[in-house]
Amino acid sequence: MNSSAPETSANLSATFGPDWQQAANAGLSEAARLDLRKALEWSFPRYAREPAVPEGEGWAEHAAGVVAILAGLQVDGHTRMAALLAIAVGDRDVSANPHKDPVTLQFGPEIGKLVHGYRALIRLGQVTRDASDASAGSGAQAEMLRKMLLAMAADLRIVLMRLASRLQTLRWHAQHKVPLPEALSRETLELYAPLANRLGIWQVKWEMEDLAFRFLEPVRYKEIAHLLEEKRAEREAFIADAIARVRQALASAGIEADVTGRPKHIYSIWNKMRNRRLDFAGLYDLRALRIIVEDIRTCYTVLGLVHHLWTPVPDEFDDYISRPKPNGYRSLHTVVYDHDGRPFEVQIRTREMHQFAEFGMAAHWRYKEAGAKGGQVSADSEYDRKLSWIRQLLAWKADVQVDDQIGQAALDTLVDNIYVLTPQARVIELPPGATPVDFAYQVHTDLGHRCRGARVDGVMVPLNTRLATGQTVEIIATKSGGPSRDWLNPQLNYLASQRSRAKVRAWFNAIDIQERIAQGQGMLEKELQRLGKTATNLESLAQQLGFACTEDLYVALAKDEFSLRHVAAAFEAPPPDAGPDLSALTRDSRPESAVHAGKSGVLVVGVDALLTQLAKCCRPAPPDLISGFVTRGRGVSIHRCDCKSFRSLAAREPERVIDVTWGDTRDAVYPVDIVVLANDRHGLLRDISEVFARQRINVIGVNTQSRQGIARMVFTAEVGNGEHLVRALAGIREVPGVLEADRR
Repeated sequence: MNSSAPETSANLSATFGPDWQQAANAGLSEAARLDLRKALEWSFPRYAREPAVPEGEGWAEHAAGVVAILAGLQVDGHTRMAALLAIAVGDRDVSANPHKDPVTLQFGPEIGKLVHGYRALIRLGQVTRDASDASAGSGAQAEMLRKMLLAMAADLRIVLMRLASRLQTLRWHAQHKVPLPEALSRETLELYAPLANRLGIWQVKWEMEDLAFRFLEPVRYKEIAHLLEEKRAEREAFIADAIARVRQALASAGIEADVTGRPKHIYSIWNKMRNRRLDFAGLYDLRALRIIVEDIRTCYTVLGLVHHLWTPVPDEFDDYISRPKPNGYRSLHTVVYDHDGRPFEVQIRTREMHQFAEFGMAAHWRYKEAGAKGGQVSADSEYDRKLSWIRQLLAWKADVQVDDQIGQAALDTLVDNIYVLTPQARVIELPPGATPVDFAYQVHTDLGHRCRGARVDGVMVPLNTRLATGQTVEIIATKSGGPSRDWLNPQLNYLASQRSRAKVRAWFNAIDIQERIAQGQGMLEKELQRLGKTATNLESLAQQLGFACTEDLYVALAKDEFSLRHVAAAFEAPPPDAGPDLSALTRDSRPESAVHAGKSGVLVVGVDALLTQLAKCCRPAPPDLISGFVTRGRGVSIHRCDCKSFRSLAAREPERVIDVTWGDTRDAVYPVDIVVLANDRHGLLRDISEVFARQRINVIGVNTQSRQGIARMVFTAEVGNGEHLVRALAGIREVPGVLEADRR
């Protein structure tokens, strides 16, 4: 058949000949066969059009192959009909409106739903293959595409139709020796084969992998095929002979068991060689048997029979029953030689173990797709459990007639989340009811803040529009700006994601804090003007009032948590009987003090000639561990690394933290705060001052308070280094009545 031209009536008739009809009708009732015939007659003239790709497969040949594959999977007649119809029509020939859709009008809503779902998956594949975003091809994105494909399929039969379509494409290219585009080969290995694997459709999965690998790595494929040294038919014959021998031995021993086997496939061989870094000679499971028995004792009995039939390979026995894998997998694995010296693997397990291995946390698809991780990954997510349930439905369908409503209920539980695409075909997972605003925040927080509009499938929509799986969403954003408070109104339905709500709240909380800081700063400045204290050091005032930094003081004032009366009280003169005149005990700062410009001795790492100042909240001095914080207009503020105020600033604005270190500090002195607690008595302050005098330490500030007989004194003293400070503290602790003396 010349596929490059529209297919003739004769070619179409030959394609759907008696052999095809016999295969397509297998297992169907007479009524279902008549319905399939009607679908074929309706589709027949529509196949006679140009193929999708020049010199490519014709529509009729593709439809015939897909239906034959579906018949082999024992799907129902409606699925086979939908496959014929979906391939016969294009996207322009179907309508979302059931009253206008020709397929729905002719064959009913169930068939129309299957056809629409299939066409949607075709469009999804085309969009993702045309993606320009490099991340769309990552492993995480491939997983998202698998989930999205399942979510888009309102009926599991749609997924089966899509898998059959891809397998038919692979078969046609292999049969006609026409190169398959690399994008289709990779998509098959990354998306469709793993999906078939997860759904338990093993024969489709294996064939897809081998054919895609054949086109993607033809040289390696031929090398491995040559290394096998036997045709697949011969290997399958060996498996059949081995199964017969095992069954005969089991029957003689009176043991009931299920014995199955299959040869290793070429892609599986290559994958194992690559992941485990083995050469071909190191593979012992190119052919394998699996024996399923009733109980654990019988497992070991069967192991003895297998070792009696064939010679075991030394050091190739694994007892995963007594020592299960980390994911809970249990089975006996042994490798034996046949009479020609060829190794093959035998797995022995109970039915319960097999059920767990196939559908539980150690599901076959999970530890195979883990690659080099082997069996270290657990399939314990809700999504995995739902897939496990669907796989069981497929397995049961081979034995009993499963109620379609049960299958649909399983699918309904799978589609909890929705999956939409960026314009670059990156898949984004969102919660049910998500909107374009949720989408924007999921892509990037800044994009969410700046979101002002959205296009869904190229059409402008309101920002509270609910998104559906498979849609392409494009966000229209401003260069700057923030979210709207309306987005937090639950009645307006702008946000469905708790994550998005948290990001919007964080934005407004930050705005509220800045507004309170500005309000509190204005209140304080106005009060200082009233008191005539505009030259006051605000950081020192905040510390004196018990705040870590000025911003905390501003917020407390704005929220009415701190009264301006306390600010005024801080400037009031002490009463005449308040105690000794503290001003007589203090001296002016020395010329060599680090508080003077250029005397800090601090080097800013990587930056020259920056103004530095020692923070008054923690008063660092050598050899303290220090760090710098770039202030607005006052250079670099130097803090001790354990300073609470610095930690708060660094957490709020980490980009303004800068590395600093001590430079030459030999000739400088540094102010430090020394806190002394003592039993209040007459002459206490004088005795402590004498300690400072003996140590030749200049005191530039004193603050004392006395409550219930306990005096709390804070001395700001200039010391040269840490050793100087230690000597001063030791001398103060020896003063009678002193309870504690430490640096603040």
